[in-house]
Amino acid sequence: MANGTKAGKFGHLPLSTSGPMDCALEGSSLLQTPYLNKGMGFPTNERQQFGLAGLLPSAVNTLDEQCQRAYEQYNSRSTALGKNTFMTSMKEQNEVLFYGLIQRHLKEMFPIIYTPTEGEAIQSYSRLFRKPEGCFLRIDKPDEVEAALDRWGPSEDIDIIACSDGEQILGIGDQGVGGILIAVAKLVIYTLCAGIHPNRTLPVVLDVGTDSDELLNDPLYLGVKRPRIRGEQYDAFVDRFIHACRERYPKAYIHFEDFGLPNARRILDKYTPQIACFNDDVQAIHVAKLEMKNLRVLAFGAGTAGTGIADQIRDAIAVESGKSKEEAVKQIWCVDKPGVLLQSMVEQEILTPAQHDYAKPDEEWKHIDHKSLVEIIKAVKPNVLIGTSTKPKSFTKEIVQEMAKHVDRPIISPLSNPTRLHEADPKDLFEWTDGKVLTATGSPFPPVEMPDGKKREVAECNNSTTFPGIGLGCVLSRTKLLSPSMLVAATKALAAQAPALKDPDAALLPDVVDVREISVKIAAAVIRQAEKESLAQQEGIPVDDVELEEWIREQMWNPVYRPLRKVEREGASRSARGEAGSKGSTAVL
Repeated sequence: MANGTKAGKFGHLPLSTSGPMDCALEGSSLLQTPYLNKGMGFPTNERQQFGLAGLLPSAVNTLDEQCQRAYEQYNSRSTALGKNTFMTSMKEQNEVLFYGLIQRHLKEMFPIIYTPTEGEAIQSYSRLFRKPEGCFLRIDKPDEVEAALDRWGPSEDIDIIACSDGEQILGIGDQGVGGILIAVAKLVIYTLCAGIHPNRTLPVVLDVGTDSDELLNDPLYLGVKRPRIRGEQYDAFVDRFIHACRERYPKAYIHFEDFGLPNARRILDKYTPQIACFNDDVQAIHVAKLEMKNLRVLAFGAGTAGTGIADQIRDAIAVESGKSKEEAVKQIWCVDKPGVLLQSMVEQEILTPAQHDYAKPDEEWKHIDHKSLVEIIKAVKPNVLIGTSTKPKSFTKEIVQEMAKHVDRPIISPLSNPTRLHEADPKDLFEWTDGKVLTATGSPFPPVEMPDGKKREVAECNNSTTFPGIGLGCVLSRTKLLSPSMLVAATKALAAQAPALKDPDAALLPDVVDVREISVKIAAAVIRQAEKESLAQQEGIPVDDVELEEWIREQMWNPVYRPLRKVEREGASRSARGEAGSKGSTAVL
């Protein structure tokens, strides 16, 4: 593809990544357009054709050479946040180089461009601010929502919209307008891991105020300086945004990210029957290969993420075992601050609506300490323990070994972010279970050296192996909705790639370095399920499964320099004019 030749029968597709790209820019305007700029990678003929003579040093570099230079500069930054800021600056100059560098050092850089370092960048958003990226919508100016979105082009220009109101970011809480960076980061992962075209994405922050006293008292804070607006005004603002997106980009897929507990589940439930939308805190989870009908799951931490994971497991149990959702719920126990969720807590209005379905009969817990995790494990005997509590070190040796008494290979996933909030260190989990544990964590951890000298990889379960492929499948099928069965299909496709299926000592989840091929498999499963449910709107989806994967790969963007084809500005596409994507129009209202 790097040489610009068409890729077989699918090279004609609008999202094809083969062949030359139209470009109506020249000179400094071209150098300032990140998705078209090649910097020192412009070949001699393009330097002449696009008016770059005198604007670049004489040498022509390959992308590998540019990556080598950029990597040396990256390593000169002494802190993780410094490296993050350097990468942000690179992305604003040359997107191919940005993604090409990350692909060459993926495991090393993933924690820098995503969790946990991105959380630090978000906390420092107003103080590190240099250049706006994305669409900023203010709740006190709702009449300007439509005009802001209009600046991002016609309906065919946007594939994915990522939005956040910044209330519950990466375990660091309310970050207000800094939530724009989590939307940006999520879209970076979509491009990196699933080949979503970076100039066809739209990051949005819904600035509804902040309840953070630190931000409200910070003279440099860039957002709306007032406590968060809630209730009817908030709902009307979100509704206006969603309907404006639906009218302008009817085939776009919407990703909700890091909304607060009072709103995340409620918003998803409201709009899931109307549009193709997703919230990976609420929806995505990998379940190891167990008989679903026998699964016993304990979720420690029943906030947005915990109940969302429980919902997805419930749906998987129902689909795979033929049980009703009401029956499937009986296999899941949720624990939060009051202990095991009980029906009396519903009556006392202690629980959120998302927790109601998981409330157990009080009589079942009359003689059991339902606030003690070890006593809960003795009673439940779970084979899966999931941590989304943000309570560090809460999975103690006693708790882990109690669980291991009842199951041959306990599955324990401390998922809280960032690393300092993890419920357990994988090294301890392996030690306390004599290496029998299957674990996936919410942040990266180094391999664990076992007593026999072997090293065990620690699978990272931050959803980056799942949600990009789901989004890719939705985008390419132009699905009307994202159904529970489509999510189950995605989970099964991921489970089929688990290294532990081939080697019992291997990781529970595939390595992130393999994520693009995993995304192909997940996207194919999502597309096939969308077809079964008559939700797919895209014509010409291949019937043959091998051809389907070829069709998917041809439409996945790759960080390679494609030849540029000179076109006249008049009649050129927004992309050719340098007006596409998050760099084409920055809306600040």
